[in-house]
Amino acid sequence: MCGFVSIMGEKELSIHTLEEMNQLIDHRGPDDEGYVSEKHMKCGFKRLSIIGVESGHQPMRSVDGRYTIVFNGEIYNYLELKAELIKKGYSFTTESDTEVLLTLYMDEKENGLRKLRGMFSFVIWDKEREELFAARDYFGIKPLFYCENEESLYLASEAKSLLHVMRPTVDDLALQHYLTFQYVPEPDTIDQSIKKLPPGHYLKKKVGGPLTIEKYWGPSFQTSDKSYDYYKDKLRETLRNSVNIHMRSDVPVGSFLSGGIDSTAIVALAREVNPAIQTYTVGFLRDGYSEVDLVKETASALGVKNHHSYITAEQFVSELRKIVWHMDEPVADPAAIPLYFVAKEAARDVKVVLSGEGADELFAGYNIYREPRSLAPFSLLSAKQKKILHGASRYLPDSIKGKNYIQRGCIPLAERYIGNAKLMTEREKQAVLKHYDPNQSYTNITGPIFNQINHYDDVKKMQMIDLYTWLRGDILVKADKMTMAHSLELRVPFLDKEVFSIAREIPTNFTIAKKTTKYILRDALESVVPKEALMRKKLGFPVPIKHWLKAELYEWAQETIIESKTEHLFHKDQLLKLLEAHREGKIDYSRKLWAVLIFMIWHSIFVEGAPVQLEENKSKELISH
Repeated sequence: MCGFVSIMGEKELSIHTLEEMNQLIDHRGPDDEGYVSEKHMKCGFKRLSIIGVESGHQPMRSVDGRYTIVFNGEIYNYLELKAELIKKGYSFTTESDTEVLLTLYMDEKENGLRKLRGMFSFVIWDKEREELFAARDYFGIKPLFYCENEESLYLASEAKSLLHVMRPTVDDLALQHYLTFQYVPEPDTIDQSIKKLPPGHYLKKKVGGPLTIEKYWGPSFQTSDKSYDYYKDKLRETLRNSVNIHMRSDVPVGSFLSGGIDSTAIVALAREVNPAIQTYTVGFLRDGYSEVDLVKETASALGVKNHHSYITAEQFVSELRKIVWHMDEPVADPAAIPLYFVAKEAARDVKVVLSGEGADELFAGYNIYREPRSLAPFSLLSAKQKKILHGASRYLPDSIKGKNYIQRGCIPLAERYIGNAKLMTEREKQAVLKHYDPNQSYTNITGPIFNQINHYDDVKKMQMIDLYTWLRGDILVKADKMTMAHSLELRVPFLDKEVFSIAREIPTNFTIAKKTTKYILRDALESVVPKEALMRKKLGFPVPIKHWLKAELYEWAQETIIESKTEHLFHKDQLLKLLEAHREGKIDYSRKLWAVLIFMIWHSIFVEGAPVQLEENKSKELISH
């Protein structure tokens, strides 16, 4: 796990500036660093040594000096690929997966991407052809930011490296979408100039030529008619194989552990490889906001050691600016904060952790995936009847039970479902934003996806929306950034292409069944996971911001809104009214307010240039204008 900066075509950029850009991502790789500077290409690298600890220095050149690679991630099947390449006549001088990846590219170019089993973003420079090639993994586990001007192409593992040499400019439309989704949907970012290379894509650029981006892989479902027992057994063994291969490491591997089935399954299977695996958990000292007691039971049943701790409101606020700096882009998911703290705890003992991200998207685990069945009675109504009923429901008070049910039942899925977090309505965004564009709806993001999946059932459609938006825009962003903040590598065995090859075929009636979600996954793991965790409802990482914004964090939130230099973006009077209404208990605005507060902190750091205290007695001003 590492970080890199790569610049193509910039003649005036000094080595000193390149080093400054690279130092901003020191947390991604404190073990080693390296630089290459030659005609048309400069790159810097920060390494966290996991595989081939003694021999994996980067940037890495091919033996003949033609190719140079910087690579962030892990190729789990590198030993198998290495054996294939040796049979073809290639030889190797290191034990690292980086050399295998570079050699595979030399042999097959972009066709080799489909052979990779892992998480990755990388850049390869071909000196002979004067061509740059970059690629990102299938699901978007590893980030890759880029920006381009008339002369140069800049790529980096984190946007802050790019912002060091350019003036940040907030994209008004991206901010509008952020207040809907709680993140900026890819490939856009909050900055007008910076983009993300989409998952499953690669880019190419020759000196003096245009930038081209191509898709090499994308998720899709193709339901099969194989039996339930076939998928049950195949799923268990494929997941066991995935966990086994994700355990490949030359340094200790631990695991996060929550009260639900996903992380419990990972730990249970990882224990088969390493019975002494260490696990890590955090919670809050408020009823309903901690799984620590449940985790203790699970850890005891599995026979593994669990390290657990609790987060206070004071700790929460004291680390928040640092967390937003590490997040690199505004992501308003409060679950990022406990993830930051549990990663901090784990990093004291291990360099690698396993986690359960991706299971919900692959196996229909979110409770909202049960909605199509609960809304089935509305299918008996005509479109005209639904329109009349929906119009009448608007006059019902928000407190009336069933109002939301009626409205959701009368609105087509493609108009109401945008993923697991829908924050502000169009009316609410118009009230708080000074540059609201009524012609830009969230359906501009989700509509093209829905248009490609008309033949799916509604649950599969929801899963696809989440795979293309929520997973890559929220789940994997915070997973990468909050662990790398502590130089900790996170691995996600559910997001393995072999596991997905099984998940994509499983019929919906095998996943949503017997009043629960992920039914076949739970059934497949019955002999592996402790009984008490098997059917436990999903809790996730709940954070008590609803309560804190009424009490412990109220004055902080008020001060943040007032002092933020974002008057050109927000109607602050409206935001303060929302905060007061929330404090008085009139309506829960906590998630909407949290999105604004996170953006304002991000703005103060990356646009206003306010320093962040990253280490004791050490502040950094991060942006050069």
